[in-house]
Amino acid sequence: MASNFPPYLLEILWNRLLALAEEQAQVLMRTAFSTIVREAGDLSAAIFDRRGRMVAQARTGTPGHVNTMARGMRFFLEEFPLDTIEPGDVLLSNDPYKLAGQLNDMCIVTPAFHEGRCVGFFASCCHMVDVGGVGLTADARNVFEEGLQVPFCKFLVRGQENRDVFRFIRANVRTPKEVIGDLYAQVAAGEVAARRLAQLLGEFALADIEALSDEIVSRSEAAVRAAVRDFPAGRFDYGCENDGFEKPLHIQVAVFRDGDRLVVDFDGTDPSVDRGINVPLAYTTAYSSYAVKCVVAPDVPNNEGSFLPIEVRAPRGSLLNPVHPAPTAARHIVGHFLPTVVFGALEQALPEKVPADSAAGLWVTQVSGMKAGQEPFSFAFFSCGGMGARRTKDGLSVTSFPSGIQNVATEVIESESPVVLRQRELRPDSGGAGRHRGGLGQVIRFEVRSEGPATLSGMYDRVRFAPRGTQGGRDGAPGAVRGEDGRPLPSKGRTTIRPGEQITLELPGGGGFGDPRDRPIEAIEADVAEGYVSKEEAARDYGTATSA
Repeated sequence: MASNFPPYLLEILWNRLLALAEEQAQVLMRTAFSTIVREAGDLSAAIFDRRGRMVAQARTGTPGHVNTMARGMRFFLEEFPLDTIEPGDVLLSNDPYKLAGQLNDMCIVTPAFHEGRCVGFFASCCHMVDVGGVGLTADARNVFEEGLQVPFCKFLVRGQENRDVFRFIRANVRTPKEVIGDLYAQVAAGEVAARRLAQLLGEFALADIEALSDEIVSRSEAAVRAAVRDFPAGRFDYGCENDGFEKPLHIQVAVFRDGDRLVVDFDGTDPSVDRGINVPLAYTTAYSSYAVKCVVAPDVPNNEGSFLPIEVRAPRGSLLNPVHPAPTAARHIVGHFLPTVVFGALEQALPEKVPADSAAGLWVTQVSGMKAGQEPFSFAFFSCGGMGARRTKDGLSVTSFPSGIQNVATEVIESESPVVLRQRELRPDSGGAGRHRGGLGQVIRFEVRSEGPATLSGMYDRVRFAPRGTQGGRDGAPGAVRGEDGRPLPSKGRTTIRPGEQITLELPGGGGFGDPRDRPIEAIEADVAEGYVSKEEAARDYGTATSA
């Protein structure tokens, strides 16, 4: 492949671009107002060329943000062509069908200028703690109930507030300080990165990054296409059930090679539903292509080129390609489940490269009500279950996969909200047995010190259907949600809870990999000694008694 850049210079410039995107993400996290962004890292940041192609991304981030931004930048440029953008302009939207799939995820785009000319863009997407409507919940009946829809617009105009946009946002959210603060954090992050890009261009006497972008994108595309050509011929089908809302939902997928493209086709998946767990096609594509890349081409950088050889299809009007105004606020419940489905198909083609099922869906707990003094509050915290075991290693415990979002520290939750955590510990016996054991989930018991009743909005999955073990491994434990008296609570939707009522969450564990009889006795005894596995479970799952 002919190159306009010597290898040493290409490597230097590539790493500088990665550093720009990473600095953008770090500035955003350090200036954000909400714990969702600041502590959990529910954000993504990336750099784009003048044509709107994603060139590089920060390490911090989720596939649901960064991969949808990569495909969604074209909508910003359709609304605001290059000749309509001026220095100081900042663009904004939260269109769930063209961007990150839910109204809570706001995307900010900062144009970067050098010597009076737009030379690229820095975009970030992060989760807002509130966007009005019924609040973050899975039980809205259409997208209009779910909150404020922000069309593609200018958030700042030549560096000045677009006053009406600010007024609309402030008037429609319960926590305007946090929301506006996080938006400004995104603006600050983009401005810092744009200045750094101008410095880079000046240092290397470059007019823009277009030639560099061509080099990076074409190399990534060629590498993925080469990996796809090595993918086994044939059609690999897989179907499974997701918890759904009121009843289970069937998801069907076929993965097959078409020349040097890999097709992921969800034909046969159930229709969309009238609850907020539908997954817009952009989000479906984001997590499906992520799953393919994890197995087929894990070492190729994530950019426009790496997406081009992967085609994701879903029938219009289905659960994975709903039609507006289908509700989507809790699209992550099904969206995070999609790598599990795609892995089920890929396991038939590349069995040694695919891990056992993980807890998958991030457990999102949203509480709202009144604090002392009748001050309204709205607060969300994220929790993670266990990852599936791998061919050579146990699964990671209490680790978010595939989103990569972090558990928030107990001290942060309690200092920022009226939520008090009474228990938070690993959940013994939740990881599926196997030659390699699934990662453990966790047990969380909490209460809300509110002035009067509070609303608990649960967005939990893997309660009906446990994470599946593979190649002889056992399933992980399913999740559970219970009230203070032990009664089961709904895993999705809103529930009224009493002040001080203690709620218990039992998060799922990951599936096991390989025959449990092949697990070394030393590993089993270590699990028992650490409290990960009880003696009774060890005897039942591994057929052995331990002295631990």
